[in-house]
Amino acid sequence: MIEVFVDGVKVLGLPRSIGEIYGLLFISPEPQSLDDLVHRLGISKGSASQGLRTLKELGAVKDTSGSVSRRTYYQADIELKRLVGGFIREQLRPHLESGQLKVGRLVEAVSEQDDPEMQQFYDERIERLEFWMRRGRQVLPIVQKVLGQ
Repeated sequence: MIEVFVDGVKVLGLPRSIGEIYGLLFISPEPQSLDDLVHRLGISKGSASQGLRTLKELGAVKDTSGSVSRRTYYQADIELKRLVGGFIREQLRPHLESGQLKVGRLVEAVSEQDDPEMQQFYDERIERLEFWMRRGRQVLPIVQKVLGQ
């Protein structure tokens, strides 16, 4: 089961440990502490802590308090709309915004091109990038609305 989530995070370009942590929390009937994750997965405390932080930012993991100790325990949030919404909010939107700035710098650099044939080629590629980015900005709100975000 854990490997299913490891494969999923690989596709998204996230570290293997994030898939392992989410996978273990997903299949665990009881919330797990940081130490439980480290022990059961054989990963470092730093990897577990960083992975939990990322998963919390994505809305994929919730904190729960321990009944016996003051330790924090974690459990997977299994609502698809929250997972996808968190990924869009924390990963896709920032990349689109960053990409827009980079395309702006690219336009400036290309305008200094001396070769008219290359200028036309670059202009066409920049136009394609801008089209993709506009489409991305149009589609993301629709996806979020469909998922109830």
